Amino acid sequence: MTTCPYQPVCGGCPLRNLNQEDYRKFKISKFEHILKGIRQTDISISEPIFIADGNRRRAEFTFAYGKNRLKFGFNAAKSHDIIDIEQCMSLTPEINKILPALKSFLADFCTVKITQKIKNKIQTKSVTQGDIWVIAAANGIDVLLEIDEQINLEQRMLICDFINTDNVIRFSVKIKGGKPETVIEKSKPYINISGHNVFIPTGTFLQASCAGEKALTDTVRRYIDTHTGNIADLFCGVGTFSYPLSDNIKNKITAVDSAPDLLESFKQTINHLTIPNIKIIQKNLFKYPLDTTELKDFDIIVFDPPRAGAAAQVRQIAAMNPADKPQKIVAISCNPHTFINDANALIEGDFKIKNITMVDQFVYADHFELVALFEKY
Repeated sequence: MTTCPYQPVCGGCPLRNLNQEDYRKFKISKFEHILKGIRQTDISISEPIFIADGNRRRAEFTFAYGKNRLKFGFNAAKSHDIIDIEQCMSLTPEINKILPALKSFLADFCTVKITQKIKNKIQTKSVTQGDIWVIAAANGIDVLLEIDEQINLEQRMLICDFINTDNVIRFSVKIKGGKPETVIEKSKPYINISGHNVFIPTGTFLQASCAGEKALTDTVRRYIDTHTGNIADLFCGVGTFSYPLSDNIKNKITAVDSAPDLLESFKQTINHLTIPNIKIIQKNLFKYPLDTTELKDFDIIVFDPPRAGAAAQVRQIAAMNPADKPQKIVAISCNPHTFINDANALIEGDFKIKNITMVDQFVYADHFELVALFEKY
C-alpha cells in the first residue's frame, strides 16, 4: 500500500488505501462479476496484467485563480472542488518534475489583464479558471491549456518563457469550443509504438501509460498469433494497434477513425516511416459503421472504441453472411459494461469468446481495460 496525502478526498485513486493483495483481489473479483453478464458459459480468462504505479503519462489538471491565489490540481471525488496538489503518485517522474514550474507559470498568466471590445465597450478581465492537459511524450512534455478567453501578446510571451522549462517541447492553447493553436513548438512530440516513433497531434487521446499500451498491443498480437491477411483496425486512434500489426508485411491494415486532425498526423507518420501496408479511412463508425459488404474482405477485425462502445459497428459484424465473417475478432475495451453489450451481440451473431485478458492500466482506480478474442463457430 502506498500512502498519498490527497487520497481521502481526491477522486483519482479511490483504491489506494488497499494493500496490493487486497487491491488485486478486488479488481479481479469486479472483473469476474462484470463478465457474468456475458451470455456464454465457457469463457477462458488469462492471467490479469497489473501495471505498476507511477506510470501515467497523461493528466488533465484544473485550476482556478482568485484573491491572488492559484488552486491547481484534480477535482475532489464527485465534486468540482479543486484538490490543490504538489505532486501525484500516479504520474510519471517527468510530469511531476515540471509541476512547480507549471503552477508558477499559471499564477503569472492569470494576473495578466486582457483588454477586449465587447458590444462596442472596452472591457478588462483576466483568466480565472481553466484546464490544462500534460502528456509525457518520448522526447519531452506536451502542454495544452484550455481557457475561455483569447490570449494577448503578454500571455504569449509568458508561454515562450515557460517553454524554456526543462523538457517542455510544445505548448498549445485551446479556446473552449475551438481548435487548439500551437503557440510554440521546439520539437514535435512523439511516442514509441512497437519501435515506431509516432508523432502525436495536439490534444490527442493516448493510452494512459507506455506499459499499459504495450500490455494491450502484446495481447492483441498474442491473440492474432500467426494469422495474417486483411485486418481492419476500427476506432484506430493514433494507430496503437495498426503499427505493431503492420510489422508483418503479410498483413494489410485498414485503419478507420473519424477525427481528421488525428488521421492527418497518422498519414504523415506512416509516410515519414514509409510503412506501405497501412491504409487510412476517415469515417464516423458510430453513425456510419462499415456495413456487411465493406467488412466481408477482412480476415481479422480489431476494434477499440471509446467508452460508449461499438454497438452500431458490432451489429453490422454480427449480421454478416456466415461465409464472409472474419476468422478472428479482437475487442479492446476501457468500459467493460459497454463491452458486455458488444460481446453479447457478437455471440448472437455466431461468434464465440475464446479468451479474455484484464489489463489494469488505471492503477488504484475502480475501472480497468480488457482485451477479448472472438472466433466464429
